[in-house]
Amino acid sequence: MIIDYAKVGLKVGLEIHQQLNVNSKLFCSCPPELFKEEPEITFLRRLRPTQSELGQIDPAAFFEFQKGVKILYEANQRSSCLVEMDEEPPHPINIDAVEVVLTASLMMNMQPVDEVHVMRKTVIDGSNTTGFQRTTIIALDGWINVKDKKIPIQAASLEEDAARKTGTQDEGKTIRYRIDRLGIPLIEVATAPVIYSPKEAQEVAFAIGRILRDTGKVMRGLGTIRQDLNVSIPDGALIEIKGVQALDLISTVVEYEVQRQLGLLAVKEELAKRGVTAEKITSDFTDVTSIFKETKSKVIRKAIDKKQKALAVKLPGFAGLLGRELMPNFRVGSELSDRAKFWGRVGGIFHTDEMPNYGITAEEVNALRDAVGAGDGDSVVFVADTEENALDALKAVVERSQEACVGVPAETRTAKDDGTTRYMRPRPGAARMYPETDIPPYEITEESIAKVQANLPEPADKKLVRLIGQYGLNDKLAKQLIDSEYNQLFEEVVKNTGVVASTVAAFLTETIKAIKRDGVETENIQHNQIYDIFKAVGSGSLTKEAIIDVFIWLSKNEAKTVQDAVEALDLKLFSESDLALIIDEILHENKLQIEKMGKNAFGMLMGVVMKKVRGKANPELVSKLIHERIT
Repeated sequence: MIIDYAKVGLKVGLEIHQQLNVNSKLFCSCPPELFKEEPEITFLRRLRPTQSELGQIDPAAFFEFQKGVKILYEANQRSSCLVEMDEEPPHPINIDAVEVVLTASLMMNMQPVDEVHVMRKTVIDGSNTTGFQRTTIIALDGWINVKDKKIPIQAASLEEDAARKTGTQDEGKTIRYRIDRLGIPLIEVATAPVIYSPKEAQEVAFAIGRILRDTGKVMRGLGTIRQDLNVSIPDGALIEIKGVQALDLISTVVEYEVQRQLGLLAVKEELAKRGVTAEKITSDFTDVTSIFKETKSKVIRKAIDKKQKALAVKLPGFAGLLGRELMPNFRVGSELSDRAKFWGRVGGIFHTDEMPNYGITAEEVNALRDAVGAGDGDSVVFVADTEENALDALKAVVERSQEACVGVPAETRTAKDDGTTRYMRPRPGAARMYPETDIPPYEITEESIAKVQANLPEPADKKLVRLIGQYGLNDKLAKQLIDSEYNQLFEEVVKNTGVVASTVAAFLTETIKAIKRDGVETENIQHNQIYDIFKAVGSGSLTKEAIIDVFIWLSKNEAKTVQDAVEALDLKLFSESDLALIIDEILHENKLQIEKMGKNAFGMLMGVVMKKVRGKANPELVSKLIHERIT
């Protein structure tokens, strides 16, 4: 679909969240580390919404509470303490984290606040043990230039990261969260909604990400950076899309959201043509369990065998619309299904636009239509589950169908790996934020601002010129390095290991990208491991040819060392005497050809020897020994 985004009136605002690489969590002294072993501590809770100071309850919080789930928290003693468990008041704010956000803010021409006041933001999905997230504004009203356009930066905030979901149990009634990530400091950068195309959204996110990386104080890897998008078109709605992890997915997410909203507006127009109004869609549910008592549908058969019920509702005038595609593999029926899953706790819905199918026969569909009094222009939605869940699911279906007559409902959605989105919850309201009373304000003085200002990191444009001049890199390689997450690591490696700069730069940019495309999980490799690989090369204990093999092995064996990789891959270098024996053997095998070619045999011999000793001998030493023997 080709869309004129200017004509459509697209507006996008970004919220970039990235974990900070500082010494401890935001409100305690625990290290900001995740653990993979079994938890040492677990505890069970249920969170409930509370009224704001004005007596209001946030709709997003109430939505989460309606799910009726319990939270099982998992922890270990190294990365979590009583603060994360909400059994002890938070400690004073991490000043190092404040200074990192202040640094990034000044790089974006922002105005720091006079005092840091921590606020509580209601979150009761289980990702925070307290029922709220602590957040604070550090600076306001800045700007950055992106492709000669000034992009206003509304705010830079410092907040605590949430716990990470590890699974569910008890048929989804209990959610497991690991609290090792809870409390890790996050910077949040929010732009004004002045982005007018998917491509521009990605460019702005990239520019902000580069500034954050330039501080040298942000974490890397999957899950350390998340982009939230606020997408709107004039006749549609403001949609908040949470959790876009990959930068190159941003443009796709925006494209699909515009497609979705335009598709929903087309559905609204079609319903109006058919004379369908919200008032005509009623919660008139029918028990259709008897229709499916002999069904071959596995899903419905399973429910009936459990003595559960099949309930149905008629959607007047919806025939053919539920199967209409809004995004790739996402239809109007998916909109209804998402609501049913969340509000009704069901696995999904069936509707007659996709019947007969899934083991449901034409005869069953006809009986279903007759039972609810559906005509040719109507659709029927039905659910098989417990009576309570089925009723809640169909109520959500009716509400979402009524919204389809009005247009695009404002909501919060979550991004998937393919760029499509799913319903997450209602949009939060003003009742969501209130002051944190356990943490005193922190003053940002003129002196502290001046100190940070005097030590701002080198801007990317100036660093590019310096890298070319200082290290002899070509323009292409230098630009790739600047845009990568390894530009700081590059200088540390070159200065301390003695490995040639171009070799290091090429590996950190082109090689890592290439092996990532081949499916290698490059994010599993820590910067210190990469440094150790080049340190081994510089010391002569590892060859340049073995770098890729060691890197790939470490990506599959987390927490292992370069020495572990060398031993596992049998990459211990041949001694000069052992190498000499191998070369002498190869020279003997190729004696006639050497006599015929003379000195010109060097290239051939070099290739044969390196193939045999690949990764276990330095090419310079091989060259030296061959030269000594044929000259």
